[in-house]
Amino acid sequence: MVINQNKYMLGMNLLHLQQVVDELGLPRFAARQIMQWLYVKCVAQINEMTNVSKQNRELIAQHFELGTQMPIKQLVSKDGTEKYLFPTTDGQFVETVMIPDRERRTLCVSTQVGCKMNCLFCQTGKQGFQGNLSVTDILAQIQWAVREKQIDNVVFMGQGEPGDNLDNVLNAIEILTDKEAFAWSPRRITVSTVGLKKNLRQLIERTQAHIAVSLHSPIHEQRLQVMPDS
Repeated sequence: MVINQNKYMLGMNLLHLQQVVDELGLPRFAARQIMQWLYVKCVAQINEMTNVSKQNRELIAQHFELGTQMPIKQLVSKDGTEKYLFPTTDGQFVETVMIPDRERRTLCVSTQVGCKMNCLFCQTGKQGFQGNLSVTDILAQIQWAVREKQIDNVVFMGQGEPGDNLDNVLNAIEILTDKEAFAWSPRRITVSTVGLKKNLRQLIERTQAHIAVSLHSPIHEQRLQVMPDS
């Protein structure tokens, strides 16, 4: 038996989960059960998947982790905006922000630890670049917030440049819009980007999510002064 090398289930689509249950010798329908628990009921632990037998839950736990996370710190401002500090699966930390607007809540999600873009107005760029977030780390921010805060919209505009971690961002959006997973409309998702030329076309072609390009100046020379690596 060759077990899937990715030990985190959060971020797997139905095809990946079917491969997992096949390798573990579980019934095929268990893949859809796991999808429901991960992305619809948003459980935090394998043991919460109560329609999976205890024996099978123990077998899954021998080889996999969910990859879910809880924030280790939370700050609330006077206007109700909440900032969370999430650990990543490799021991680093990123910030996630929930912005309330009347009855709606928008989650600003990080995609990298630090950033390469070096925009002069951005504190994250001054930290330097530490690494891309995995699909698991991106979705962990969202899965927790959906479970605890009932999020209405997601904006990829936290720490990092989404276009510089394109494959993982697109895979996260695929899970968000998958009818077997979160089943969100692409209209609930916005990708905020500096507009890296090499990846902007792929972003446009491979997702129906909203795309917001940060300009800051319509004059190219002026823009390069404040966004030198964009």
